[in-house]
Amino acid sequence: MNPTDSMNDKWTPPYFEKTPEQLKRLKSAIGSHTLFRALDDEQSRQIIGALVEKPIPAKNIKVISQGDQGDYFYIVESGSFDIYIHPSGGLQPGPDGLGTKVATITVGGTFGELALMYGAPRNATVISATNDCVLWALDRVTFRRILMDYTFSRRRMYEKFLAEVPLLSSLNDYERSKIADALESCKFAKGETIIKEGDAGEAFYLLEDGEASAYKKGVEKPVKNYSKGDYFGELALLNDAPRAASVVCVTDVKVATLGKDGFQRLLGPVEGIMRRERYEGVETVEPLQK
Repeated sequence: MNPTDSMNDKWTPPYFEKTPEQLKRLKSAIGSHTLFRALDDEQSRQIIGALVEKPIPAKNIKVISQGDQGDYFYIVESGSFDIYIHPSGGLQPGPDGLGTKVATITVGGTFGELALMYGAPRNATVISATNDCVLWALDRVTFRRILMDYTFSRRRMYEKFLAEVPLLSSLNDYERSKIADALESCKFAKGETIIKEGDAGEAFYLLEDGEASAYKKGVEKPVKNYSKGDYFGELALLNDAPRAASVVCVTDVKVATLGKDGFQRLLGPVEGIMRRERYEGVETVEPLQK
């Protein structure tokens, strides 16, 4: 499937009605899952709309079997489910054919995404552990279509955004594309703290949208202001030191984050620039002048 095809065909995701209470629970479950967390509102709406209710009336019903091809991704609405893995890679006959129980998934939990993502056989068997369970299921086509479209459009968006970041202007297209693939998008509300002075540095941040300011303890005014295209969080990673300042959202903010490993692996070509362009004022605790 070519992700660009969806812009030209007539495919639309299925839609199943839900109550307001169900929508609230599904939104929470989707929002907490790493696969869906960065989807925009329309894509999240499509995912939730396409989920279909699947009652599991009794205990010990197999929902998925290790070794089978994947057809659905599941969210637990009620009840619980036990996860078993057999070292042979599939179900076997006999009392020990399920393998070893490795986990139990309860309300709000999810399972079944790996086989859909990679087109691989199921890597575990899932069995209902209680009576009167209910699952929400997302079919393979909708799962892959929305996520593949998102991945493609996200990469194009980040490549364009990175090309406009002065820090990265010296990188070539290939280097920027590798960074684009590694970035993760996060949203913060006005007044929320993105990084806290003194904490260990775990990520580097590029400001996609909104405004933020850096503060140091004992200094009332901000020591640095940030807007779209600016970056922060690099000092702690460059120097393997605690955060030099706290960064607080002035407005609602969207940032692209790069973890410590990716930062060290992908941003080597611009390390010298970052070492020269320190936070203006952060090192010296001088507040910005209005």
